[in-house]
Amino acid sequence: MSRLLLIEQAPGYYHVTGSLTFANIDRRTLKSLKFLKGAGSICIDLAKVEATDSAGLALMIEWIKLSRSNNIRLAFKNIPEQLYTLAKLSGFDKNEYFSSDAR
Repeated sequence: MSRLLLIEQAPGYYHVTGSLTFANIDRRTLKSLKFLKGAGSICIDLAKVEATDSAGLALMIEWIKLSRSNNIRLAFKNIPEQLYTLAKLSGFDKNEYFSSDAR
């Protein structure tokens, strides 16, 4: 499994690379959530995610909660099918963050 990286490609536009799994999401990942503070809008592209599990969905939900509490417009692009399936199983696919545009 590849290390999880959040890379800013342009102001407010980020790529996630590596694996969104229990093995790769740690305290350092949670500290990286500070990128959500102070921005007007953010787009997170998940096209380069190699593997995911429920920890990946939990991280996305945390991003959503933080963006809402900081009044930031958050969008996801290229949500991996496995992550979308997990969202569907838990009912999160009905959320605007998991729309067909994000896939």
